[in-house]
Amino acid sequence: MMMRRKTKAIKIGNCVIGANRPIAIQSMAKTKTADIENTVRQIKDLEAAGAEIVRVAVKDKLDAQAIKKIKPRINIALVADCHFHWELAVQAIDNGADKIRLNPGNIYKADEVKRVISALKSAGIPLRVGVNSGSLPGLNSKKMPVSTRLVSFAMNYIKMVEKMHFYDIVVSLKASNVPDTIEAYRKISKACDYPLHLGVTATGLALQGAVKSALALGVLLAEGIGDTIRVSLTDKPQEEVRVAKYILQALGLRKFGLELISCPTCGRCEVDLVKIVKDLENKLSKYNLAFTARPKKLAVMGCVVNGPGEAREADAGVAFGKKDGILFINGRRIKKVTPFNCIDILLEQIQ
Repeated sequence: MMMRRKTKAIKIGNCVIGANRPIAIQSMAKTKTADIENTVRQIKDLEAAGAEIVRVAVKDKLDAQAIKKIKPRINIALVADCHFHWELAVQAIDNGADKIRLNPGNIYKADEVKRVISALKSAGIPLRVGVNSGSLPGLNSKKMPVSTRLVSFAMNYIKMVEKMHFYDIVVSLKASNVPDTIEAYRKISKACDYPLHLGVTATGLALQGAVKSALALGVLLAEGIGDTIRVSLTDKPQEEVRVAKYILQALGLRKFGLELISCPTCGRCEVDLVKIVKDLENKLSKYNLAFTARPKKLAVMGCVVNGPGEAREADAGVAFGKKDGILFINGRRIKKVTPFNCIDILLEQIQ
């Protein structure tokens, strides 16, 4: 079991992060917040996918006021994402947000920050100091590395907030590339004991974004750094949650249910394994079984070299030969299956 970085605990609505708590999964609603029905619908979808914290954009007064109507209809913590206008942060607090995210790149004047901190104290909710490379002053400066400037910028802001006697803080430092992100979080992890929100910003479409996020977050989490994560994708927010779960489960940091193992196929494979696995995954997703079902480990293998061994090691597995396959349950050989009935048989075992 990897050693986690020691941090203080921070309560965000009904979710607590830090102090060795399970690493929480976040996403962000991609709707106009003032569009209450669509925002609630999307948050409900995120809840069903397994998100524990959701962030909403607060661009104007209507967005801030909408929080009051959204909160009673959802079951996960709600964070208000505020930029440029400190007044909107205060309005979001007054309307029931569970946490406020401020960007030091655009809300930085001490008197303005002090007003937000005063409202946070009164409401008893925390602040995320969220620094992004895209809003970092002097981004193209060659005088010091991006990671160093991210940390310096964040720490100066944190010290200003601490002078206001406020310590319920979460920190994030997101760059749009993997090396800068990793180095920034490594440095900030040694500079403070606040919980860290991990993420890579502006990663791109699903595949590229998943790879970037898995690399950066995987390295940091394996080093014990990170208390909550958000995978940023140019895609549906539910996909962000799925990728986050895969990352955490692959590292053994959390268990959500089913782990699907399948071989890459080669010239020895004599069935259309790609189609079988894709059809199985679609059905698992349709019935919301992928992260809630038993057994824990499911194997679908395409040949006799590694197939029987992987299928035996799984809670349920199929190893195909020339045309038919063998079904294994808890290491025991049960019966023959075909490419046409194996999915239904495996789903029966899962359910």
